[in-house]
Amino acid sequence: MTTQPEDTRAAPAQEIHSAVAAYYGTKFAQHGASSLGVDWRDAAGQRLRHSQFDRLIAGDPDASAIDFGCGYGDYLTYLRGAGHRGHYTGYDLVPEMIAAARKMHGTETCDWRVGHAIEEPADFVVASGIFNVKGDVPHDEWAAYMQRTVDEMAKAARKGIGFNVLSSVVAPERRRADLFFADPAEWLTYTMRRFGRRVCILQDSGLFEFTLIQFKD
Repeated sequence: MTTQPEDTRAAPAQEIHSAVAAYYGTKFAQHGASSLGVDWRDAAGQRLRHSQFDRLIAGDPDASAIDFGCGYGDYLTYLRGAGHRGHYTGYDLVPEMIAAARKMHGTETCDWRVGHAIEEPADFVVASGIFNVKGDVPHDEWAAYMQRTVDEMAKAARKGIGFNVLSSVVAPERRRADLFFADPAEWLTYTMRRFGRRVCILQDSGLFEFTLIQFKD
């Protein structure tokens, strides 16, 4: 992770957002409201990724949460099934995903927004899968984009953030050129220095990725 959020080499965010929306929009058009529709291999893996955020949210069932890159809102289903009662807001770049989420879940205890800028604070902000597919964006430019996004999440969160990303601690033959692999040690250092010492890395799920949990001091 060699770049900083203000690095002038960073790819314009609008270009990245357009490419990401096109990629996931195609997946959703092909597979609908399913794990494949949000580019996960299967429902079991999708649920396993949801469960990694339990370390952040499970002890605070009335806390508000923002799901940044929510897809069709499957994490809300997971949260409610686990007894979470707090207000939930889902953001996604793909309008069709947000329309499906609104139809499936309603709006009584949740809000749905199309976009890439967080409009309101919440106790917790999580992001699952949004940093994995970089396409043809160079590694350092994507790292800078990821830093900016994590900083925005932390700014909106009152109590803490959580996100996952593919781990660089994997064999080179598993690294596709269009995917982004992050160094967990570098991200541990980055978030600790910027947001406080209450941070942990979870990489024991059996997935080729890590989840970072950061509590505000």
